[in-house]
Amino acid sequence: MLEKLENVYSREDILSCYDEVKELYEEKILFSDDEYEKYAKYSVASPIKSMCLNIAHDCQLRCKYCFASTGDFGKGRKLMTFETGKNAIDFLLENSGDRTTLELDFFGGEPLMNFDVVKQIVEYARSREKEYGKTFRFTITTNGVALDDDKMEFINREMSNVVLSIDGRKDINDHFRVFPNGKGCYDMILPKYKKLVENRGDKEYYVRGTYTKRSPDFSDDVFSLYNEGFDQISIEPVVGDSDEYAITEKELPAVFKEYERLAVRMLENEEKTGKRFNFFHFMIDLDGGPCAIKRLRGCGCGNDYVAVTPDGDIYPCHQFVGMDEYKMGNIDEGTFDKEMKESFSKVHVYAKQECKKCWAKFYCSGGCNANNYKYAGDVKEPYKISCQLQKKRLECAIMMKVARLEREQ
Repeated sequence: MLEKLENVYSREDILSCYDEVKELYEEKILFSDDEYEKYAKYSVASPIKSMCLNIAHDCQLRCKYCFASTGDFGKGRKLMTFETGKNAIDFLLENSGDRTTLELDFFGGEPLMNFDVVKQIVEYARSREKEYGKTFRFTITTNGVALDDDKMEFINREMSNVVLSIDGRKDINDHFRVFPNGKGCYDMILPKYKKLVENRGDKEYYVRGTYTKRSPDFSDDVFSLYNEGFDQISIEPVVGDSDEYAITEKELPAVFKEYERLAVRMLENEEKTGKRFNFFHFMIDLDGGPCAIKRLRGCGCGNDYVAVTPDGDIYPCHQFVGMDEYKMGNIDEGTFDKEMKESFSKVHVYAKQECKKCWAKFYCSGGCNANNYKYAGDVKEPYKISCQLQKKRLECAIMMKVARLEREQ
C-alpha cells in the first residue's frame, strides 16, 4: 500500500488513514454484517406487476449497435394487433394478484410506428381499471422520428414516463443512429424532444443515449444533452463479446476514468451554476431504497415482469425476446410456463456465487439476467464486465454524495 501511494501522499497521511480504517473495521462500523440471506427464502413466485409490450418489431432507423437486430429481434418486421394487445392487458390484470399499480411499457422496435394501436390499448386498459381496482402507469420509449404535436400531446397526457433515444453530440449520434440511407437523425429529433419536454410539466422523462468503444469521451455526450436543456440523462454502454462497438476488458480503464471525469464535471457544474441534473447511473439512495426482496432479485424479469411480442409470445423481458429457449408461452393461445416463472423467482443475489461476496450486490441485484445468459452463459453467472462498470458507477455516486454533504456543511 505504501509503495503504491507514497508517490502521491505522504507516508504519515497514509498510515493515519490506514489506522482510521482499521479502527472502524475493528469496531464493526466500516461495514455491517450481511443479514439479508435469511430473506432469500421469501423470494417466491409473485403476481405480475409489469409488462413490456413490443408493440412494433420494426423501426425507421438502422442503429449500428442495436441489440434488437435493428428492430425485428431477428424474427421479421411486424406490428402488434389491437387484439393481441387487448389479450395482453387481460393477462396482466388477471395475473396481477393484489397489485394495485400496474406498469406497462410500450417498446419496440419503434412504438410510434404502431401508435393507433398504442392509443387503443391505453383506452382499453383505462376502461378496465375501475372494474379491477387497479391503476395503469404507462411508459413509452421512442426514437423521435415520427413524433408530431398530436403524439406529443397524447404522450404527455397518458404516459407517466417517456424515454427519448439520442446519443449526445450530433456527430456521435449521426454516426450510429442512422436511416437506411446512412443519414443521421439528430437534427430531426432534437427539436421534437425539446418541445415534448418543455410541455411535459413535472412528469418523468429521460433522454437515453448509448456509448461504445468509439466514444470514450462519453461525458461530453452527457454535457451536450445537458447544454441542450435536458436534466434527466442516461448514457448506457454497449456490452458483449464480439460486437465491434462493445466495451471489453481492454476499454475498462479508460471507461472508469471517464466516469470519474463525468462525476467531477457534474460537481464542478453544480458549484458554478447552483443547478443539478440527474445522471441515471449516479443516482443512489444510501439511506433507504427498495425492500429486501427487491434488493435481492432486482427487476424481477420472468417473475413479476414479462415482455410480449407482436405474435403474442411471452418472454422474461424484452432482452430475452427471440431466444426460443426462454419463450414462456403465448398471450393469444392462453399458454404460460409457470415452472419457468417459478425458476426466475429464485434467481437472486444469493443464487449467484460471485454476487454473494460482492459489496455492490444490493445496488445491482446480480445484474441483467439476459446479459448474464448471453455473455456468461447462465442467468446465475454475473457478466463480469457489467459488474465492473456497475461498481465504478457506484463508487462515483458515493463520492458525489460525500462531496455534496461536505459542501452543505
